[in-house]
Amino acid sequence: MERIKTHRDLKVYTKSFEAAMRIFVLSKSFPKEEAYSLTDQIRRSSRSVSSNISEAFRRRKYPKSFTNKLNESEAEAAETQNWLDFAVACSYISQDDHETLNQEYENIIGMLVNMQRHPDKWSI
Repeated sequence: MERIKTHRDLKVYTKSFEAAMRIFVLSKSFPKEEAYSLTDQIRRSSRSVSSNISEAFRRRKYPKSFTNKLNESEAEAAETQNWLDFAVACSYISQDDHETLNQEYENIIGMLVNMQRHPDKWSI
């Protein structure tokens, strides 16, 4: 197994970053009237997932701070799922895109929960 040197080496970071980029591309086609609501919110929450993971990784020598940041990341992932629900309900994304992204966020949330349950595995 390869040694994890930075947050970019974490599978959960990579998956969350890639999902956020897919959301960014999809949201480019959202109507202009959604620019300051749905588009902004879904982009913000999806980007916050990987951002909080990177912060958590740097705080791993403090288990409570580490798990708190992972919990924030988990909450942002759930918020992103909520915005995906709105996007499909408003017919801004396809049902297939919704299902794929929703499942990706379920996997990301699962990884984050596992990391929170075992912070000692990540300590310095």
